[in-house]
Amino acid sequence: MQNYWVEFVTIATVHLFAVASPGPDFAVVLKHSVSFGRRAAMITSIGIGLGILVHVTYSLLGIGLLIKTTPWLFQLFSYLAAGYLVYLGLGALRSRPQHAGGTGGVESEVVINDAISDRRAFWIGLLTNGLNPKATLFFLTLFAVVISAQTPNSVKVIYGLYLAFATGLWFCALSYFLSSQKVRGFIREQGFWFDRIMGLVLIGLALKLVISGI
Repeated sequence: MQNYWVEFVTIATVHLFAVASPGPDFAVVLKHSVSFGRRAAMITSIGIGLGILVHVTYSLLGIGLLIKTTPWLFQLFSYLAAGYLVYLGLGALRSRPQHAGGTGGVESEVVINDAISDRRAFWIGLLTNGLNPKATLFFLTLFAVVISAQTPNSVKVIYGLYLAFATGLWFCALSYFLSSQKVRGFIREQGFWFDRIMGLVLIGLALKLVISGI
């Protein structure tokens, strides 16, 4: 049992550094926090957290080993992820200045939140993480190096549930901070320009995936 605790602490520490580093998940949560408000960002964060279970599942099924030993398959996976990031980025680049009909803060908040449905926010979060090659590499390394082959699958599932919960909690906390009135007010003064910048960031991440895979 002591070995499992050592594994868990190692996993939790490595995961903390991995989830805190900027990437597609961070970019999407940042965009949704500022553009659509706290509710949309929180739901997106939950989707990102559950996206972790996608990586846990294929790692437990041994598909992770197949991806690791089949370069063209991982490259295809990277291209799919790049295509999805370009899709999100182009959508952000088409952002236009908003002309709110009312002047009240509450009414403006309603208009912003209505700009994206809960279902769409959730699926964007889920797909952004589920198709993130950075997360794929993290879990391939995790299951190949950190977690012992002798560790029972039941314990690995517990590890995976923790990682999903911790990831969702991290991005929910980030969403809460980024969607505060002061932060949003600071960024949203030129909100559509911010959207376009985030679009360029997402497309830049997509190009980085493609170039690194060549």
